[in-house]
Amino acid sequence: MQPPADAPGSNGSGQEENDRPDAAREQLNRMRQAAQARGNQRVPASRRKQPRKAAPFIPGEYTGRDPQGLGKVFTRFVNERGWNSPVAVGSVISRWEELVGPDVSAHCKPESFSDTTVQVRCDSTAWATQLRLLRQTLIERFDAELGPGVVTRIEVIGPAAPNWRKGLRSVKGRGPRDTYG
Repeated sequence: MQPPADAPGSNGSGQEENDRPDAAREQLNRMRQAAQARGNQRVPASRRKQPRKAAPFIPGEYTGRDPQGLGKVFTRFVNERGWNSPVAVGSVISRWEELVGPDVSAHCKPESFSDTTVQVRCDSTAWATQLRLLRQTLIERFDAELGPGVVTRIEVIGPAAPNWRKGLRSVKGRGPRDTYG
């Protein structure tokens, strides 16, 4: 017995739904033909490479899914992206007091870091001379704390001379001379 023409599963002409062409199968066939036209070869499932089996679990060995400490994760993150040098630059400036000691850091401050050279400004010529004498010792300490080659040169700058220019505009010339009495 056939279902009525307006019943579900019928296309209205008495032909069952199973006899109609399948849209999904037609699309799959079109995609296969397009791939074949591009030159792609269809590999039967029996000839496909089988996925590799997972390595056997060994207790106590890191498998890639175990939780790790933040320090290890951050170190791996920095190394993978090649950020060792910029992070080292930041650590020289941020850890300055710890690296050089409280006495030196009270009178000498890092101003800039370019390539492997640190520019340090001292608040007096005496401290500038002292830092020049400590230069090699500080570079050795930086190598021990931050890694070799992060800092290879320390450029010492003395105190800044007073600036007589005030305001937005100034006049070129010798500046103030005999104006103090």
